[in-house]
Amino acid sequence: MNTFFTPEIIKRVIEFHGHECPGLAIGIRASELCLSKLGHNNDSPLVAICETDMCGVDAIQFLTGCSVGKGNLLLQDHGKMAFTFFRRGDGEGFRALLNSDFMSSGREEMSELMKIVNEGVATAMQKEKCTAIRAEVQAGYLEADLTEIFLVDKPRIKMPRPAQILQSLTCDGCAEKLMESRSRRFAGQTLCIPCFDKVEQKI
Repeated sequence: MNTFFTPEIIKRVIEFHGHECPGLAIGIRASELCLSKLGHNNDSPLVAICETDMCGVDAIQFLTGCSVGKGNLLLQDHGKMAFTFFRRGDGEGFRALLNSDFMSSGREEMSELMKIVNEGVATAMQKEKCTAIRAEVQAGYLEADLTEIFLVDKPRIKMPRPAQILQSLTCDGCAEKLMESRSRRFAGQTLCIPCFDKVEQKI
């Protein structure tokens, strides 16, 4: 492997996520890029913004120290293999986009085979080939130089503000508590989003 993470650390990432796959390998390498450029969250507060909800997000949480619960791992699911990292101390940051040209033929074949497997119509030979090519693509991500895998550029967004503690309100619809910033006003009532969606009908 060409990553600076030890096999033991990668094993722990796989155990945390639940399985190994190419998507997890992408997250491992994105984390490596973050650590090499900005350090770890334990050293200097970081923010990670993931434009996908794929497997690699778990690797980023495990390896960088950013997490949803701490408010410094944000999902903006645009369906893109893109990751933006900031260091809060000095505002330094970058956006890493998966290079679509890297292993493109292997990834396309993998996607086609996975579709057949997931539809339950794959032959035994197709299933075996799918497993083999997934392992090949995964190994490719772990073996390649970071410059081959990602296109790195300046962030496209401003660094998100730190998480804030806000007032709790009571929903007039369900009587449950909710964070002020997630409340909605309708017909003089304070509503949570689910209750608002029930009453604010366009048709």
